[in-house]
Amino acid sequence: MPFDFRPDLPQWRKAAFIGLALVLLGSGLAGTVGPAAAAATLRIGLQDDADALDPHLSRSYVGRIVFASLCDKLVDVDATLKFVPQLATEWSWSDNGKTLTMKLRPGVKFHDGTAFDAAAVKANIERAKTMPESVRKNELSMVDSVSVIDPLTVAFGLKRPDATLLAQLSDRAGMMISPAAAAKPDFVTHPVCAGPYQFVERVQQGRIVLRKFADYWDKDAYKLDQVEFLPIPDTTVRLANLKSGGLDLIERVAASDIKSIKGSGDLRLVTSPGLGYESIEINVGNGERAKTALGRNKLLRQAFSLAIDRDAINQAVFDGVFTPGNQPVPPTNPFYAQNFPLQGRDVEKARQLVKQAGGGPVPIELLTPNNPVLMQVAQVVQAMAGEAGFDVSLKATEFATLLSDTQKGNFQAAVFAWSGRTDPDGNIGPFLTCGAGLNDPHYCNAEVDKALADARSTSAPDQRQAFYAAAAAHYMDDLPILYLYHETRLFAVSKKLSGFTAHPDGLIRLRGVGLSD
Repeated sequence: MPFDFRPDLPQWRKAAFIGLALVLLGSGLAGTVGPAAAAATLRIGLQDDADALDPHLSRSYVGRIVFASLCDKLVDVDATLKFVPQLATEWSWSDNGKTLTMKLRPGVKFHDGTAFDAAAVKANIERAKTMPESVRKNELSMVDSVSVIDPLTVAFGLKRPDATLLAQLSDRAGMMISPAAAAKPDFVTHPVCAGPYQFVERVQQGRIVLRKFADYWDKDAYKLDQVEFLPIPDTTVRLANLKSGGLDLIERVAASDIKSIKGSGDLRLVTSPGLGYESIEINVGNGERAKTALGRNKLLRQAFSLAIDRDAINQAVFDGVFTPGNQPVPPTNPFYAQNFPLQGRDVEKARQLVKQAGGGPVPIELLTPNNPVLMQVAQVVQAMAGEAGFDVSLKATEFATLLSDTQKGNFQAAVFAWSGRTDPDGNIGPFLTCGAGLNDPHYCNAEVDKALADARSTSAPDQRQAFYAAAAAHYMDDLPILYLYHETRLFAVSKKLSGFTAHPDGLIRLRGVGLSD
């Protein structure tokens, strides 16, 4: 395919063309995953390899996709974002909002045959709150105690009323693992939960294999004998394997492939609005690598943000199917801070801010996942920022390595995706609260903490909206995170696959899903 690099094109547009060329070239560098497996085995192509298969340690979106089949939660979320029973069948709040009481499903077993009960819930929550490496601590910080009322009744005592607890229990903080298995040193390599499928094996960067659990409480609703998750970072290669029958379902379809999928007689596109965002995190306080001009001076972060044309990224890389954004929630969300609307690109003002901060070029090393689409995004950002006085160098790495590096502070700036949560606090608090488990930039602002704590203390939407706006007044000025866009969930499936529905949280739920010959 010829590319016409006309001299009148802006640098960021040239970068978009170069990125597309790399995508096309990359499609010929990776092989296929092989012939299709037996009809009872579902093969799912993932964009990344999962990180730790321990809900209390996991940080990745693809990890959550695997957990959706492996680890049941106390509460689930349906396609309309309504909380629905899973391991807890019902729940109620005390009048003062400081006690949540849950009734548990009887007859549930973990994959090792041990019983799920209120004591197991207590053990799980206490592990998530106290294990040194746990990244769920902040999500459960409002929980003061967990009491076993009887074998099938558990009560959460809160330090203060908190409207976000139910949402936390509908995700990794509410996933239940076997306490007996969790006590063993090899749990992360041999996870034991209470979901419809149990762990069989894992080959790093190769596959994760799960097998149907014969004693699952809802086993008749699950038609597949086995599920295999295969990480394939290249979107073109993932789609080629789907077309050849080597895969049955792929997530994060490239927007440029939508027409091809819709025109295929063997494939089907399944979509849903998303809850998450793509961003650039900037190290402002996490170790020695925070001691850069960008990390220390918010004027440079403001200039970096002004140099980026978010709508142009959406059009150039995603054919306009995503939503440009500048906050943790999309502009259509009722909790979006209206006082800080999405700004257009302003290169001249960006250059002025760079000059005010001491002049450029300002060097930035930008970590990015090694999949072609995000590399293309990074290349466009690199070119745009270059026109405003920044010298951006790109460092591509496998996604799990990127997560490890950012957690340790081994980064200056990093492209980061968050799959999103039903409650707005799940998109804000874990990243912008002092000391929070996912706050890799180590941003800390007492006023942000106070506003977010106030928002959690009430369930009144108008009050929560005001508190989130108060928090935004600070983090939108400090800019430890530059938000770029909000994804539409794009899945492609074989026509042989039935019963699959996309959810806004992007998880792959297999209840009622089947494969025909």
